[in-house]
Amino acid sequence: MKHPMAEPFLKKIRKKRHNRMVVWAIIPARYASSRFPGKPLVKILGKPMIQHVYEAVHSTGLFNNVVIATDHEEIFDCVDSFGGNVEMTEAGHVSGTDRIWEVVSGHPVEAVVNVQGDEPLIDGRLLAEIRLNLEKKEPVVSAAFYSENEEWFSSPDHVKVVLDKTDHALYFSRSSIPYFRDNQKSCFWHHIGIYGYRKEVLEQFVLRGKSFLEDTEKLEQLRLLENGFKIKIIKTQYQGIGVDRPQDVDLIEKIMKERESEFFFCKK
Repeated sequence: MKHPMAEPFLKKIRKKRHNRMVVWAIIPARYASSRFPGKPLVKILGKPMIQHVYEAVHSTGLFNNVVIATDHEEIFDCVDSFGGNVEMTEAGHVSGTDRIWEVVSGHPVEAVVNVQGDEPLIDGRLLAEIRLNLEKKEPVVSAAFYSENEEWFSSPDHVKVVLDKTDHALYFSRSSIPYFRDNQKSCFWHHIGIYGYRKEVLEQFVLRGKSFLEDTEKLEQLRLLENGFKIKIIKTQYQGIGVDRPQDVDLIEKIMKERESEFFFCKK
């Protein structure tokens, strides 16, 4: 179901998309997960999570093709059963980015958007902004939201990004950046793991291999910065709510039910 507040914005973007660059959306979906094995298949309101993600991305009408890239037969069969586009990829990929490159490398694609397979609430307006910036020749596009959460600021599980004056990333870190020397209230840009790549940049990313900073912080986007590529950051209110653990399903279902109620209220 499309969010009622997003639809007018998406219609405007679709009009601009006509006869423009070819952009695919790829949704990597691995079965293995240390905290939640098989999570792409977990049921949310009676439907597999990966189906929610696929339908949310596909319904925007922003992409020439939407593909789920997986390494597991059960996920492949699930996607095939609901009529989604799915490709089986090698099991040995060390990252979702490598998996994406396997899918798009042989196709006449100009850009690709990497959508996380565990975010069934993905915001269509954010996807549209990413596409627009790719069309403006940005080599890589990602997103972040503003936060004053002190617990997140000090946690290595929450990635921070510092920006220049044109909203390009200067650095990403699991550490607390920027450092507030005069003890001001903690505030930062919280990175969201969604990426849009021009195809030629994605190829360079894969070919250059793991970098020092990437390996140190375990953040693959640092490979791009170390190799001189700029990353445009979209400032958004969407907070990248995903499913990392089984208990997260209850929260996602609650939000979906609230959205559904809001949709029907707006239609009256």
